[in-house]
Amino acid sequence: MSKSILFLLDGMALAYRAHYAFIRSNLKNSEGIPTGPILGFANTLEKLLEEHEPSHIAVAWDTHAPTFRHEMDEDYKANRPPQPEELKIGIPLIKEMIEGYGIQNIEQDGYEADDLIGTIASDANAKDVEVYMVTPDKDFMQLVHDHIMMYKPDNQNGGFNLIGREEVKDYFGVYPEKVVDVLAILGDTSDNIPGVKGIGKKGAPKLINKYGTLEEAIKDAPNMSSKRHREGLQEYKEEALHAKEMVKIKTDVPDTAHWEAMVWEGPDKERLGSFFKKMEFRTLTQKYLGEEITRASQKPDTGNDNQGDLFSKESEEKKEQSLQSFDEKLVSYNFVNEAGQLEELVSSLQDSEVLCFDTETDGVDPMVNSLVGLSLSTTAGVAYYIPLNVEKGIPQDEAMDLLRPLFTGTSSLKVAHNFKFDYMMLHRAGLKVDGPAFDTMIAAYLIDANQKLKMDVLAHKYLEYKCIPISDLIGSGRKQKTMDEIPAEKITTYACEDADVTLRLYEVLSDILEDDELSAVARELEFPLMEVLAKMEMEGVLVDRAKLEEFSETLRDDLLALEENIYEKAGTEFNINSPKQLGEVLFDKMGLPAGKKTKTGQYSTAESVLTKLAEDYEMPDLILEYRALSKLKSTYVDALPKLINEETGRIHTDFNQSIAATGRLSSSNPNLQNIPIRTKRGREIRKAFTAGEGRQLLSADYSQVELRVIASIAKDKNMIEAFNNGEDIHARTAKEIFGLASLDEVTANQRRKAKEVNFGIPYGVSAYGLARRLGISNSEGQEMIDQYFERFPGILDYINETKAFAKEHGYVKTLMGRRRYIPQITSGNWNVRAFAERTAINMPIQGTAADIIKAAMINIQRYIETEGLGSRMLLQVHDELIFSIPDEEADEVPGKLKDLMESAYELAVPLEVEMGLADNWLEAH
Repeated sequence: MSKSILFLLDGMALAYRAHYAFIRSNLKNSEGIPTGPILGFANTLEKLLEEHEPSHIAVAWDTHAPTFRHEMDEDYKANRPPQPEELKIGIPLIKEMIEGYGIQNIEQDGYEADDLIGTIASDANAKDVEVYMVTPDKDFMQLVHDHIMMYKPDNQNGGFNLIGREEVKDYFGVYPEKVVDVLAILGDTSDNIPGVKGIGKKGAPKLINKYGTLEEAIKDAPNMSSKRHREGLQEYKEEALHAKEMVKIKTDVPDTAHWEAMVWEGPDKERLGSFFKKMEFRTLTQKYLGEEITRASQKPDTGNDNQGDLFSKESEEKKEQSLQSFDEKLVSYNFVNEAGQLEELVSSLQDSEVLCFDTETDGVDPMVNSLVGLSLSTTAGVAYYIPLNVEKGIPQDEAMDLLRPLFTGTSSLKVAHNFKFDYMMLHRAGLKVDGPAFDTMIAAYLIDANQKLKMDVLAHKYLEYKCIPISDLIGSGRKQKTMDEIPAEKITTYACEDADVTLRLYEVLSDILEDDELSAVARELEFPLMEVLAKMEMEGVLVDRAKLEEFSETLRDDLLALEENIYEKAGTEFNINSPKQLGEVLFDKMGLPAGKKTKTGQYSTAESVLTKLAEDYEMPDLILEYRALSKLKSTYVDALPKLINEETGRIHTDFNQSIAATGRLSSSNPNLQNIPIRTKRGREIRKAFTAGEGRQLLSADYSQVELRVIASIAKDKNMIEAFNNGEDIHARTAKEIFGLASLDEVTANQRRKAKEVNFGIPYGVSAYGLARRLGISNSEGQEMIDQYFERFPGILDYINETKAFAKEHGYVKTLMGRRRYIPQITSGNWNVRAFAERTAINMPIQGTAADIIKAAMINIQRYIETEGLGSRMLLQVHDELIFSIPDEEADEVPGKLKDLMESAYELAVPLEVEMGLADNWLEAH
């Protein structure tokens, strides 16, 4: 009898890999389902099944339920970004496809795919089965054994690398049985598992090879000659031991599917072929159904003729070969490095209707880095590169003076890709960009907020042109250079191409904006806002470093006092940050009622467990307070001073216009929209945000703007009446759904429930979801929803009409015309369709609210500049604007700003703004 061959696939890791392999292709079928991850995973299976013909096979998946690792450490994977929407849609379909192949999907709440694979592989290994784990995750190398091998996808050459014991030794410097000890020292930043600081990939295996285990290395740490090793292992002992528990893959998960049940007898060809036909994969459909398929008309980005191959890249190369690319015979790219040449160039371009420009810089921070050069184009195929601040370049001040006639005035349209960045770079160099603007990145975002917005991706999609990769110029990895290190002449072709391609994109995208009825929202809202945001970013916000340092000291003292109090209550000192030690103290030593244990036999000390215990016991409350203060100190209080610009003394955040599909602005580097506000200690941070001497901070906050938008969009008479009468909308809702005679009868609890209803139902909350929020039964939740729709029928009409519109047109739009495409609205998959329907209902509401505050910001900036005021707009935080107001303008300006915000857009109900003026952000809010 031939030997059994078992393949175990790490489903989530391979799905992510497939997603990123096809991310640039943006594949979709005619239903709008993103098919890249599905196609990538299919190619993986096709290759494995054809080349290896396993006798047994299964795909293991993570579930959404917390695992025993989350119970051991509530910060586990806390920093992971949210799952891409393409994968939220794609993974259920991948699982459906896997079943068509006749392959088992396996998953188990409380455990990760790693643990299921570890358990099944170990069991099969004991029966001398040949086991192959297919995954890109290096952590699996700890499982490699005599009959357990690992297939790791090869990103460089395609195919797989076979990993056995010797290959593990080559990779980690130790054999598989010691990998866990090395991983414990290294930690895992992607999973938020700290290791031993100061000991890296070379030091960790040396220590383990010398001492055998982490524990033995820690035991001998005081005697080590290396200061880094000695101090690191002593200081981070608990973190390393905790990390070892976290990174170890379990091999004894109970009730796991048995390998013998994973026998593979081949695919269900009809089922699989029908699935591929629906996904519109021509080659795979023909393979399993023996027929060609015809596809419905699609947008240019949905060309699934590119079947791709996650490993061979053959078809992708064919597609690349069909693209146009730089050809010096077809373009005129010019190097302009003399003042006389530049003066003649400016004169020749002076009357151009469109001026496209692009900056080359020595970094990506417009408040820190410097210009290296500037490229210009006014005619497709013709561009000019002007080097600055470098050898063979024109002195910056002289160049800016010569260029000024081109950039001032309103006669020409100024075009750029990521206009705000280029605007700030030129402004800091002494050149102000005037006139109407057009940003190809923002235009592409308005056309389809879900597409990738990098210039080379857009050129590939809309121009069928392959740009010169920047890596060809500056390299990559450790040897990567910055632009100022590249000879000026060598930059010319790359820089000119940037300006030329951006101009060509403008010509295409401006037509699409017009065709899609998006020109108005671009011209009146998004493009004027770019300059407003640039000025806000350059202004920055003043942060009192001394106040933050003082607050940090206060928090440190509070944490030390808390530690002492905790130790006193516990009757012993222990590592408060160690879940294991904390569990032993709370439940063994102090005798608190223990909840469920983790799968490793430890007590759970997760926040949910401690919060429940804190209702009756003091100690868990102290632990929660300790954790909250520790996070506050490290994440905000100690981090913000390091982000203060040394030149300006201010923090300059980056406002992102093209990230949120709803149109909302976001903030990054740092995220100042996320400064804590819900806790008293968190609010203290806002005290450090000040106006400076002779000025005050003004906080102007829209009141219940999204509910006012809902009332207006839905045209609901009762809700409109409530707002127009100046009523408390939550009290009015309570009155209606609880059948009360007057607002005076509404209790605080009824108002609280009504508030959940107001914010939940218009966004598609279910009876179950509402019941969970309010702590009531599902039937009560459903009854409350029924009462709501009976009293506010316009809301139900809005929901139904919006879903119908989205299904007919494929998109929804805000009151100002911003669109969001929702192709999944017609999906045959219920979960995918339900998510799309909630998105369709939500977007016009959130998007209109975002549009309103953007319109207000533009009007306010114009007012400030027209009147020559000293007031400045500093921050936008959701529905709130923060201003710096000189004392002499404090009497008149706030009232005018309130008027401008409340008149930014005419709804069926009045917009209301609440304002506060004070020395710091906390007191102003």
